[in-house]
Amino acid sequence: MRTADLELARRCQKGDAGAFEELYRQHAGRLYNLAFRMAGSAQEADDLLQDMFLHAHRKLGSFRGDSSLGTWLYRLGMNHCLDYLRGRQAKMSRATDSLDAEGVAEPIAPAPVVPTAISRLDLERAISRLPEGCRAAFLLHDVEGFDHHEVAAILGVSEGTSKSQVHKARMKLRAMLSPRMLSA
Repeated sequence: MRTADLELARRCQKGDAGAFEELYRQHAGRLYNLAFRMAGSAQEADDLLQDMFLHAHRKLGSFRGDSSLGTWLYRLGMNHCLDYLRGRQAKMSRATDSLDAEGVAEPIAPAPVVPTAISRLDLERAISRLPEGCRAAFLLHDVEGFDHHEVAAILGVSEGTSKSQVHKARMKLRAMLSPRMLSA
């Protein structure tokens, strides 16, 4: 598999459009799902996916074959998503700081109290509220099905950190999705 990955990467580097199309077809689905889960909207996911493949095209020369090409791309994509989220968070922080300085505050409407089973929307919202590291590890492990050693390689952390982040994410999700919290 690694030999095939190295060959595909080499063909892409040489400008073989068919090879890059093959790379895209093999990995776009998983990378789109990652981008969608991290960003929370289809439009942002589309933009992130495009950026990921542009970045991958530029960085293919650094692919050494230490991991599978899919793992390498996923790590590149995850890092890109995290950078995007940090930038978005910084922009939002600056915007809210300027509103706070002006003394303008939006009234917050109370959420309707409707006791129901956990919906997919509740779960997606809860996942989006997880800290970046926990969210990334949780999505990679529990949603995408990567093993902890693969999650560690993608995120550039130790396997123990991957396990810890997934555990923390699960605990936070349980707390956020408890019937008491959903009805609050």
